[in-house]
Amino acid sequence: MLTRIRIQRLGVIEDAELELSPGLNVITGETGAGKTMVVSGLGLLLGARADSTMVRSGATAAVVEGEVDVPPDHPAAQRVEAAGGEIEDGLILVRTVSAEGRSRAHVGGRTAPVGVLTEVGEHLMAVHGQADQWRLRAPEQHRVLLDAFGGAKLAKALGAYTNTHRAWTAAREELHRLSTAGAERTLRADLLRTALEEIEAVDPQEGEEDELLVEEQRLAHGDGLRQAADTVHGVLSGGDDAVVDDFRPVVEQLASARQALAPVAEHDPALADLSKRLDELSYLTSDLAGELAAYSSGIDVDPSRLGWVQERRSALTALLRKYGESTSAVLAWSGQAAAEVAELDGSDDRIAELTVELARLSQELVTTGTALTGARQAAAKTLGTRVEDELAHLAMGGARVQIAVRHKPDDEGVELADGERVRAWSHGLDEVEIMLAANAGAPPRTVSKAASGGELSRVMLALEVVTAQGDVPTYVFDEVDAGVGGAAALDLGARLAALARNAQVIVVTHLGQVAAFADSHHVVLKSSDGAITASDVRSVTGEDRVAEIARMIGGVTDSRAALDHARELVEEHAPSRLSN
Repeated sequence: MLTRIRIQRLGVIEDAELELSPGLNVITGETGAGKTMVVSGLGLLLGARADSTMVRSGATAAVVEGEVDVPPDHPAAQRVEAAGGEIEDGLILVRTVSAEGRSRAHVGGRTAPVGVLTEVGEHLMAVHGQADQWRLRAPEQHRVLLDAFGGAKLAKALGAYTNTHRAWTAAREELHRLSTAGAERTLRADLLRTALEEIEAVDPQEGEEDELLVEEQRLAHGDGLRQAADTVHGVLSGGDDAVVDDFRPVVEQLASARQALAPVAEHDPALADLSKRLDELSYLTSDLAGELAAYSSGIDVDPSRLGWVQERRSALTALLRKYGESTSAVLAWSGQAAAEVAELDGSDDRIAELTVELARLSQELVTTGTALTGARQAAAKTLGTRVEDELAHLAMGGARVQIAVRHKPDDEGVELADGERVRAWSHGLDEVEIMLAANAGAPPRTVSKAASGGELSRVMLALEVVTAQGDVPTYVFDEVDAGVGGAAALDLGARLAALARNAQVIVVTHLGQVAAFADSHHVVLKSSDGAITASDVRSVTGEDRVAEIARMIGGVTDSRAALDHARELVEEHAPSRLSN
């Protein structure tokens, strides 16, 4: 519930604050005083588009601040907390519009995009005015209103249809994808098979490319490697290539050194340690010489083997250029390709399965959709009758309301029992449209075209009273009483009061008969010093309220007859408002 709104420098309003109550709040005032600015301010709090022309002349910015009382589990409170705002001491919404047209929003004490303000506002208020009849001007909202009115039975039918439609859509999309991609699937499978055959012909082994590179290097430089090994072997242990007149192999020289140290090493620990290291060096040299001899004898200088290695590396390199940077990557790609080929080859079987499944789901969709249509038609008949009854009390006694529930032909849609093919939406097989014949004998047309702005507000009011959905805590009506007078004005006030039993209602009205039903009455007052015109908002009670209603009824505040009539209205209807 909106408990307070403060408007600063918005249009003709310099600075005004309204304390709003539960139930019915009316806003009145002379023509041009700025009543509509209050609704405009509420619209800004709901995220409405901002316009620099709304800012009061000479001001740098207009500011609208609203305080809302909502429980922590309310969707609006949850959205505020998700945006980082706080609601512990009440939810505060602020909208600022600069003279340059820039707009800022604050939600729960935090700066937020205007879109967040819009999302929060959708859970808090529904504004109905000549410029904001979005529910009746949007055909999609006609279905939403009807489905909400239909209650649990309709909701159950909608749920069954929705589940079937989800499965039907998935099956149809998969079947379409597989069927329309037949040539592409065949080409893809052929390309993959060719690649797999190429890889299979080479039969790469993981890590093989590195091993072949090492072997190629060894084979290509075999003679040099063997010669180097033989030379070092000769130096270490002797041999034909190393025998010269004054040459003694390293192994022999180390042996002589060991013989020289061994007899005396025991007399000095330092020398004994050196002797031990000399022994180790001698052993290592002998081992090294043996390994060099074995290495030399193992060198392969077979040209045919070198040619095979080079050809093998060339074949592997070709695979690596196409399918991966290493044999491991090539083998991984090969596995994935084989799996894809198996999937592509099985597509024909899958298409057959999907064809059968889609036929079954189509029949189920028709069954659940037909049941949903029946539930909507039954709800539509009841809703239309009740709205007509309400309009009879809102100066639209000759109006006829028809909630049309119909199918839309579609050659690509589902086939009904009578052979007709119709569009299958996610919400059902139906288009829903509220039709209105505003006057007796007039043909019914869509409500947004058949009704004037004031009539649209009254139709919306009738819908709100009949459906009593309670989906938002506050309803705002602007110009709902356009074209209404006399006894019909009292009926209008009674209907607004009926809605206010379950929600907060804010009404901008020029009818004293409507104002008489209010729980809280606010008057927009205009003043001028000859140069600047400004408006303020003041709450009125008692005789001040009676005087305002008298002005609204007769145009004067000092006529005893007008005052008596106004007092009679307040005494008769305000108490009944509170007691019912």
